Amino acid sequence: MTAAAPPAPIVRFAPSPTGYLHVGNARIALANFLFARRHGGRFLLRLDDTDAARGRPEYAEAITHDLRWLGLAWDDSFRQSARLDRYAAAAERLKQSGRLYPCFESEDELRAKREQRVRQGRPPVYDRAMLRLTAAQRAAAEANGKRPYWRFLLSGGTEGWDDLVLGRRQVKLPSVSDPVLIRADGSPLYTFTSVVDDIETGITHVIRGEDHVTNTAIQRDIFAALGADAAAIGFAHLPLLTDSDGGKLSKRLDSLSLRSLRADGMEAQAITAYLARLGTSADPEPLELPALAATFDLGGFSHAPARFDARQLLALNRRVLHAAPFAAVADRLPAGAGEAFWHAVRGNLDLLNEARGWWEVAAGTVVPPVIEGEGGFLRAARDLLPAEPWDADTWRLWTDALKAATGRKGRALFLPLRLALTGEEHGPELRDLLPLIGRARAAQRLEIAAA
Repeated sequence: MTAAAPPAPIVRFAPSPTGYLHVGNARIALANFLFARRHGGRFLLRLDDTDAARGRPEYAEAITHDLRWLGLAWDDSFRQSARLDRYAAAAERLKQSGRLYPCFESEDELRAKREQRVRQGRPPVYDRAMLRLTAAQRAAAEANGKRPYWRFLLSGGTEGWDDLVLGRRQVKLPSVSDPVLIRADGSPLYTFTSVVDDIETGITHVIRGEDHVTNTAIQRDIFAALGADAAAIGFAHLPLLTDSDGGKLSKRLDSLSLRSLRADGMEAQAITAYLARLGTSADPEPLELPALAATFDLGGFSHAPARFDARQLLALNRRVLHAAPFAAVADRLPAGAGEAFWHAVRGNLDLLNEARGWWEVAAGTVVPPVIEGEGGFLRAARDLLPAEPWDADTWRLWTDALKAATGRKGRALFLPLRLALTGEEHGPELRDLLPLIGRARAAQRLEIAAA
């Protein structure tokens, strides 16, 4: 009798709408998406928006826009702000079981306690003083206008699991402070709401950054306190990204937000192709999402931090653009730029925005430099310009005539023409650009460069 196939996975990407998505966030979203698609599962988008003080609607909108731009279509989505009743009910269960207890210390009092423990050579772990609070003391505190915040009473011992990326991981819970799950204003924190949502939405795998390892131990304890089996969930923690020098990759670095990369002309396919392989032994390839999903393997990630190199991303972006069909970029090219223009310039682009400069060369009013000592040659070139219409053979016919008339060849023949026609020493094949420039512009630019 064959064993039943494991159930299809359910994963989630859970950003907080307190800022724009960064490449580090995108990597986690992509890992969840590819894992779900590889195994025929579901990918959920959950906006963790219970922090009313920091969350903004424009960030939530930007997050969904960025994910759609990357092609990471979710199967379902919801906001935590719509589930406050579910968190309140779960919190009440923890209060009734004695696992959620009220606290009244101020930030200053807590800071003083931590500093004292450090001076005494002890770890700065919360001392659970509020567990000894009597009913009368609590009533007196509330009568004086204080409102409690609520901590979760961690169990003793060690919480361990076999991480799908990092291998065996263990956290000694007595070395961790009891986490605050409910603020004094009654709003729940991520550590708590995430567990409630993961239970109720049937999440089978939690894939996130290595900075959540201690948080995972805490949340596994909360899972158990709410009657769920944390062992039924697979946890995977991707090592964090560093910059090309191995330093911390700041998530505040705006140049690495998806909106900035998009504005710079970076292609979504280049970003997903790069991030999918970053931290593995596989070389990045300009593959589309289905091909990336077909080979995605959490076990292939290194335990070491992955270095994000903008130069490698740019090189991959170049490969994506060089192979991109006109239809993939048509709506992002300058008005009037057609398929012939795209095929002429795409091999010379690092970023799509650079196409605007070449459109100015092809159809605009580029003013070339005066090329000293080349006046006679350039005027001869002007006089030998063929009659229109022009096609892909025009460049060869024109330069053959010039060669015969002047005796020039190689660099001496071609470089002055390129400089005069484009204002640049390098660029797309003039065979392809010349018909786009047209006879009138070509003649005018040759005349200017010859002056």
